[in-house]
Amino acid sequence: MKAIIWTKYGSPDGLKLKEINKPVPGDMEILVKVHATTVTAGDYEMRSLKFPFWLRLPMRLYVGLLRPARVSIIGQELAGEVESVGRGVTQYKPGDRVFGATGFRTGTYAEYVCLPEVPDDAEGVLALMPANVSYEEAAAVPTGGLEALHFLRKAAIQPGHKILINGAGGSIGTFGVQLAKLFGAEVTAVDSAGKLDMLRSIGADHVLDYTKEDFTQNGQIYDVIFDVIGKSPFLRAIRALNPGGAFLMANPKFSRMILGGLVSKLTGKRVIFEMNKQEKEDLVYLRNLVEEGKLKTVIGKRYPLEQMAEAHRYVETGAKQGNLVITLNHT
Repeated sequence: MKAIIWTKYGSPDGLKLKEINKPVPGDMEILVKVHATTVTAGDYEMRSLKFPFWLRLPMRLYVGLLRPARVSIIGQELAGEVESVGRGVTQYKPGDRVFGATGFRTGTYAEYVCLPEVPDDAEGVLALMPANVSYEEAAAVPTGGLEALHFLRKAAIQPGHKILINGAGGSIGTFGVQLAKLFGAEVTAVDSAGKLDMLRSIGADHVLDYTKEDFTQNGQIYDVIFDVIGKSPFLRAIRALNPGGAFLMANPKFSRMILGGLVSKLTGKRVIFEMNKQEKEDLVYLRNLVEEGKLKTVIGKRYPLEQMAEAHRYVETGAKQGNLVITLNHT
């Protein structure tokens, strides 16, 4: 089978297309023919080790000190078809269309991947995919959708709340805009000018071009600020919250995590940055929203598997709208 092999840390040139053996599922595993995967910010951060300093050494110890050794195929989202199952599997059968995220197991940059029938906390989440969308649309839901759902639930969004989403034009942000609207919030979306029309089209009530306007300086006050990209001016953003408001950090820096704890104690404004534990019931909840037409995937670009390096280069520019999907054409 074809797979993208991760050969070195650093540039996308370390992602090489190779022919490798097709995996064989264990007793409690399913073999999935992958029809679509994605390139997320987390994928390129892993590939290049662009992590906060306190995470880089643990990642090298996990993957390999000098080069990737224990993990050869990255990628964490997929949608595909179950080709075969282990003898102990009861929840899936050949022909089932599934989608999910693989967590630290990774491995979706390949034509086939073996997944556990019931993933543990480190192995992501898996479910039957929405019946009314393409593999490409389904593949992009798990990571961004589950992250957005996790943080918005932590903020306890109520009808009428005003929420600002900074970095709204990416994967987490586009799902965040739609979910916040479903929860009854008034949504202000912040991103670059080229993404604003798209953000309006998925329900944002107000849009701001961050290159022209600093949302912390315009006098507006919010119940929730969701900083998807970790670039909000932190203390000024805290001042733009109502008393008892919530500041959500999807990609927190270590310094902000420390400062956030102090801010919460001193001001009563909640600073939330805990990691999301992916649960099947939450993925099924998102699947139902997709099937009901209440949640849609924004796909900005599509690339074939053979152009994985180019796809990574594009994601690193920060220009990605919604999701970047990789399609696999099986022959």
